[in-house]
This record gives sequence, C-alpha cells and structure tokens, in this order.
Amino acid sequence: MTRYVQPVPTPDDPYTGDRLLRSWLRRLLGPAGHDAAQPRLVDLAADVAGPLRAAHADAEAHPPVLVRYDPWGARVDRIDTSAGWQAQRAAAARHAVVALPYQASARQRWGAGARVVQHALLHLYGPESATFSCPVAMADGAAALLSLPDVDAGVRDAWLPRLTSTDPGTAIVSGQWMTESQGGSDLSGSSTIGRPAADGSWRLTGQKWFCSAADAPMAVALARPEGAGRGSRVLAPFLVPRYAADSPLSGVTVAADSPAPGVTVHRLKDKLGTWALPTAEIGLTDAYALPLGDPDVPGLARAMTLVVVTRVHNAAAAAGGIRRGLDYARAYATARAVAGGRLADSPLHRATLGALAVDAAAAFALAGHAFALLGRVEVDADVDAAAELRVLAPLAKLATGRLAVACASEYVEAFGGAGYVEDTGVPRLVRDAQVLPIWEGTTNVLALDVLRAVARENADAPLLRRLAAAVDLARPLSPALADTLAAVTGELTAALAAVVADPRATGVVAGARALALRLAAATTCALLVEHAAWGDEQARVAAELWARRRLRHDDISADAHRHLDLLC
Repeated sequence: MTRYVQPVPTPDDPYTGDRLLRSWLRRLLGPAGHDAAQPRLVDLAADVAGPLRAAHADAEAHPPVLVRYDPWGARVDRIDTSAGWQAQRAAAARHAVVALPYQASARQRWGAGARVVQHALLHLYGPESATFSCPVAMADGAAALLSLPDVDAGVRDAWLPRLTSTDPGTAIVSGQWMTESQGGSDLSGSSTIGRPAADGSWRLTGQKWFCSAADAPMAVALARPEGAGRGSRVLAPFLVPRYAADSPLSGVTVAADSPAPGVTVHRLKDKLGTWALPTAEIGLTDAYALPLGDPDVPGLARAMTLVVVTRVHNAAAAAGGIRRGLDYARAYATARAVAGGRLADSPLHRATLGALAVDAAAAFALAGHAFALLGRVEVDADVDAAAELRVLAPLAKLATGRLAVACASEYVEAFGGAGYVEDTGVPRLVRDAQVLPIWEGTTNVLALDVLRAVARENADAPLLRRLAAAVDLARPLSPALADTLAAVTGELTAALAAVVADPRATGVVAGARALALRLAAATTCALLVEHAAWGDEQARVAAELWARRRLRHDDISADAHRHLDLLC
C-alpha cells in the first residue's frame, strides 16, 4: 500500500496577499507614499518567502551555544549562533528594518509616515525571523534613546550610526539589561550600582537576570547611581559595550571579540520559546559604561523612551505573527481532505478561520496606529499624539500579546496532530507567542501602568475623543455598530472617572486588567471603523464582527464563515 504524504502548500506572498496591509498604507501614506514604499516591501516579502524562511528554520534548529573557555583555559564567554541567525541579522540591516525612521531621506519622503512604513516592514519580517525581531526592537529603542538631545553628542555619534546602518558589515543591534532576579518588572529593587570614573565614563556592578540578544555588541542597562537613594525613578540608563573592541578598559593584547572587562556571561537561558534568541544571565563587575543623559537627573522617565518603542514593537510582533499563522492555516486547509472534501470548504472550519482573520485585522490596526502615533511624536512633535501614545503603547502591547497566544493555540489545533509535532514548525507558534504577554511588562503590570496614566496624566481623554468620533463615523456604516460603540464608550467613561476619583481603591485596582482589555478592544474597534469609513470593506466587516464578538460577546460563526474570503 502506498504511504500517504500530506501536501503542504506555501502561503500567499506576505505583501501582495495581505489586502488590509496594502489598503492601510494607501490611507496613511497616500497613493504616492504607498507607491514609494512598495518596492522595498516587495523586495522584503520575496526574501521572507525564500532565503529568510530557510534561515529562520536553520536558526530554530541550531540554537545558540555558550562557549565559556577557549582550548587553553582562557575565559571567553563566546556565544556561537547559527548561519541562519546571522542571515536574519544581515537582512534586518539590508532592508533598513531599524534604520528607516532615522534616515533623513525617509523622513523627507514620508514625514511621520516613516514609522508607518517601518511597521509594514516589521509586519513582513518579524514572523519568520527566528525572533531576530527582538534585537531589532531593542536596537530601535536604543537608537531612540540615543537620539534624545540630552545624550552626550560624542556618545551619540559613536553608536547611533552603527545602530542605524544598512550595511550588514557595520550594523549592530542592542541588548537590554534591566531585569534583576529580585525584581522582574518591579525595578524599584534594582541593585546594580553605577559609579563615576575620572574620564566621564562610569563603572557598573551588579547582576542582570534576563538579558536578551546577549550576543549584541552593546546593551542599554539600568543602574542606580551611587548615593541616588531608593526607588525606581532615580535609576539611570547606561550604554554598556559587550566586547573588548569597544571598551577602553581592554588591554592591547586582548582579542577584539573577547568580552569587555567586567562583563561575564553566567549562562544562557533554557526558555519555553524563542530558542534561536540568545538570552543570558550577565554579571557586571566595574564594567565600562556610558551614561545616556545626566545620571544626576532621575532617569527612569528617560529610559521610557526606549520602553515605548519596544512595547509597540512587541505589538507589531504579535500582530504579524497572528497574520502569518492565519496564512499558514489557510494554506493547509486548502490541501487537507476531511469527510470527502477539503477542510477549507467546511463551514465550521471556515468560521474558525474567519474569527481568527478578524483578530488578525484587529491586532494589525492597533499595532499600526501605535507606530503612526510614534512617528507623529518624533517627526512632528505632536503633543496630542504623545498624549495618546502614553496610554496606547501599554494597551496595544497587552491586548495584542494576549490575542497572539490565543490565536497561536488555534493555529496549532488547525493542523491537528501535525500541529503538535515539532519538526513541522507549528508548535513554535505557541512557544514564541507566549513571551509576548511577558516581555516589557505582563498584562497586570501594564494594566496598572494604564491606571497611572489615566489618574496622573488624563491619558484617557484622547481615546475617549477617538471613540466618540468613531460612533459618528460608524453610524452610516452600521447603526448597530454605532450603537454598540456608543454604549461601550459610555461604560468606559464611567469606569475611567472612577479611576480618576480614587485610583487606589480596591475595586479599581482589582479591575485594572478587565478595564484595560475593554478599553483596548473598544479602541481597536474605533480604528477599524476609521479605516472602514475611508472606504475599506474588509475593515467594515472586521469592525462589525469584532464589536459583536469582543464588545457584545455574541456568536459570529455564521458571518465569519460567510465573510472569510473578504476578511483574508
């Protein structure tokens, strides 16, 4: 008897096959702006579908290895990574995935929309980058921090061009050394101490517990300046060179790729997912460091420049992963036979995929809006955009992170038993998605941040205005959709007023997660309505089904089945 082998077709081209992405770019960039961006998006999509997909598989199959000693017993702390990981690094530079929003030519062409184009690049690149999207995010955050006017010009000029280079031979990425074992997301107990040196540099001593991209040539570390006192506000960001080549403390006989003096890699983390990404525990003993801003001025607010960028990158990674998982599940369904027909023709399976397509559109809109706001803040110094981004960044991160985990679980199930077998690559979707609600703040941590933003900075006002405007936009599209949005807006207005009245009330704090998720869901609906009002039919259907499912908790199965082809 002939052994059956399941055919598995490749998914559609990630750019030309994504109508919502292309429509979104036409609206936000204008036809000319989209036309200008299209060649680089087409090129990246071709790389993703070809060599980068193979590089992704190679990096996943060959995780990093820590080599502590050379053959003669010298401590080297070298992290060996695969050829696939290096190919992803080179592609990120070549396609300007970090560099684009910092390029004068991009800002001249697209203005604040340079961040919109960057988000499109990330949407294509991230899902099959073997999580190189993580060092990309940290490099972007470090570049944003170095771009601040209060950072020493010499430090900026030495490091920013390397972070934003498009030459794979010179481009670098950054690590992020903030978490310590005693604190996690609570930075108030950070014990790493910074001491000034005579030459204007600093020396850091402490232990960092979760350091991603531990092979990167630099990292941004948080430390407590000696004598600065307790709490998190006084922590200051420092740039720490990872290798001897960039540390003035290195001797002339030390190899350039040796660890910088005072930097020790204790071990690599054995993680649930993100296997290709080297994540380490790192010790600092009088390690050379450069302050990013004045360490005598409380620096946590300054460090948040980096955190906002990495949070919106986290949202982009979640949204991109949801979309790519949908592409793979749909492709598989076209080739899988069940009960005498194609799985893709089953009304039940179509309804499942249709609901996932709604989630993909919602996550994309939320992440895309965050990048659009970031561009307006950076290029236009738009104070309204800054106010909205203050609350939207944590909302987008927490909502898309949780959505990514739920969708990844559905995608694994969509492949049946094959989805549970490691060498199909499908289980990675769940393993890697699970980091998204954790990195840069868990759901609860971010929900509390939303409470602070509302209570201290009136950060809910821009979102409430957006929701009210969306009610009017929705009315000619769908009276039922408008009524739902209006009712939820009223509900949220009352809940947010309670936060302002007493942000520490037990009920307010206990309900912070539910409030943040509800606010994110309503905002997402408003963003889809805005795109629908511009003339996008896919966004209109997605907005209606999202509102029914996520705001009214209705069953949308019949309509998800009926509209699947439009939603994808």
